[in-house]
Order: sequence, then structure tokens, then C-alpha cells
Amino acid sequence: MSTLKIVSYTPELKPYFASINKAWVSRYFSLEPFDIAQLDSPEETILDKGGVILFAVLGEEVVGTVGLMPMEGNACEMIKMGVDPAAQGRGVGMALGQALIAQARQMGFAEMVLYSNSILDSALRLYEKMGFARVEMDCGAYERCNVKMERKL
Repeated sequence: MSTLKIVSYTPELKPYFASINKAWVSRYFSLEPFDIAQLDSPEETILDKGGVILFAVLGEEVVGTVGLMPMEGNACEMIKMGVDPAAQGRGVGMALGQALIAQARQMGFAEMVLYSNSILDSALRLYEKMGFARVEMDCGAYERCNVKMERKL
């Protein structure tokens, strides 16, 4: 079995950030303007704002990605988690989430939030396994969002 590695963003990986996320968002929802901005210009919209993007590489293949965006106060947001359908069920999402949580702790954040949708059952179960709990909804920025989750770091 191939080894799973978690690696940080490089310009060569940019197309995978877009393709993996566009695939899952388009499958369940429609791409919103903020999605297109983040996926087409991750340097300007995420990295230059103090964010992080990680990738899961299985063997030689990029199979998943996740991002982190700083928020006001001492919190950050997990964004754009996606795993190629062919690699789902192999621990890729959990590995990405754990690596992002470790990165957020290293960066000094005290809390991580995420926004999701109730139709994404397997994603919500994964987030719960990572220690996230549902909290009161305040999701004005995202049309598709009806679930907010948080965890202390």
C-alpha cells in the first residue's frame, strides 16, 4: 500500500486545490463567488492573509486538500477540505484534519471553526471524530452552509 504524506502548498500543487474542491462543491452545490476567488487565486485569498493550504499525497498522487484561514481573535477556520472520491474511506480526510489542527496549534490559535451542510453526513461524522461539536449557526457568508462546528485547540 502506498504511503500517505501531508505536504504544504507549493505553486505546482495549485491546480489540485482547485480541481479537488471544484469537484465536490459542484457535485452537491454550486460554486459561489468566494469559492471561485479562493480556488483560482489561493495565494492572494488565503496564503497572503496568513492562511495555510495542505495536501494529501498517496504514493505519487494528490488525493486531498484542506485550508486554514485566520479569523478575528484567536480563532481560525478550516476551509476547503476535499478528498478525491477514489481515495475516500482510506483515512485521508482524518490525516488532513489532524495535520491542520496541529498546524493551527503551532500557529498559536486557540479555537478552530468550520462551516458545512447537513447533507454531507460523512464529512460531519469525520469532523465529530476530530473533536468538533455543533454550535449555534451564524453563517451569513456562505449560502450552502447550515452547520457550524467548533473545537478548542
